[in-house]
Amino acid sequence: MIAYSLYVTNQITGLRELQRDLADRNRQDSLQLLRIQNDLNSLGLAMRDMLDADEPYPLTAWSAQFDRIRADLESALRREQDVAVARRTPEQQRYLATSFAQFWDAADRIFTLARNGDESEARAQIRLSLQARQAALSTAVARLLVENNASEEQTAERVQDIYGRVQRQVYWLLTATLVAIVLTSLYLIRSNRRLFAELGSLSAQRSELVQRLIAARESTLHHISRELHDEFGQILTAMGAMLGRAGKHAPDGSPLRAELREVCELAQTTLNNVRSLSQALHPSILDEAGLESALEWYLPTVEKQVGVAITYERNGSAPPVNGTAGIHVYRVLQEALNNVARHSGADRAWVRLKHEAGVLELEVEDHGKGIGPAPGRGLGVVAMRERAELLGGTIEFLRPAAGGTLVRLTVPSETINAEAADSVEHT
Repeated sequence: MIAYSLYVTNQITGLRELQRDLADRNRQDSLQLLRIQNDLNSLGLAMRDMLDADEPYPLTAWSAQFDRIRADLESALRREQDVAVARRTPEQQRYLATSFAQFWDAADRIFTLARNGDESEARAQIRLSLQARQAALSTAVARLLVENNASEEQTAERVQDIYGRVQRQVYWLLTATLVAIVLTSLYLIRSNRRLFAELGSLSAQRSELVQRLIAARESTLHHISRELHDEFGQILTAMGAMLGRAGKHAPDGSPLRAELREVCELAQTTLNNVRSLSQALHPSILDEAGLESALEWYLPTVEKQVGVAITYERNGSAPPVNGTAGIHVYRVLQEALNNVARHSGADRAWVRLKHEAGVLELEVEDHGKGIGPAPGRGLGVVAMRERAELLGGTIEFLRPAAGGTLVRLTVPSETINAEAADSVEHT
């Protein structure tokens, strides 16, 4: 488009310059032809006066006037040939040059006769030859003027035709460009729609896969937790009871009785560890009493395990958060506190649970090392993002004014209420 625009601009500029040049030359040519015609008319008037019998002057008196007109005519002819626009044939050029030469030869002969005293013969030659030649020259010059005007009209028509062609080409180019733009835009829109549809399908498949993976993970952890609590817990409880009974049958002060007591204590310790592991994998209190009760149990436990002082704040009131929504929120809190213990280097953390403005908001804040402007791509961060997306909420990794890290999970209340309704209906 730019190259074509520059080309058209250059052509139009050249055409305008050519038009101005042709118009100027044509005007000068017309002026010279009018000058020649005016000189020929002056010669005609002079010859009429020379033939007038009432004139008291001899014919030689007009010799100086003829010389002046001749000099002016020759100058005008040279100038006219330089500025002539219309192309003339060699025959036309020879005819004009020959006619003027013959006219001046005849005029010289007439003045020679007059100088020799034969004025009557000189006047006769004027009537018979010189006036006819002057009339023929006037006719030729008039014809040149007509041709010059016709050439000017043809030049104007050609210029207008060129302008029209350039204009049509510009219109065709603009039309083709607009058509190309429209077709390209339609193609891009269609391609983008197809790509967005594919991306939407892939995103839906990905979300479904992530949801299934998380659900499978939670189901597996729940199953393992239940097996640990029910199977291993019952076995260890039975072992402890059997060891206790066996110890009672052993004699007092017997080494066997002391050993049975140590084994019983070991079984009880293992039972406590199994129960703690079961609660860590999937706290049963979350299903039974909801998220808030699970947090009240979990936070003191993790505080003792990792050695980080945790301040828990709860604002607002809402229906119990349990089911899938409760699991996701609990896992986000669990991962955030694990990051505090492993990476922040802080010895204190704040956990805030808020119910307000139709949303549930969970915040975990520490004043440790903090994170960069873009959180890492670790599995923990990715899992937190996926859980927030599954809840239809958002998760932010911010840097508080005091430094460190602030993890903020925001979940719409509609999601929590829907999960609660599904849980009740399932129950």
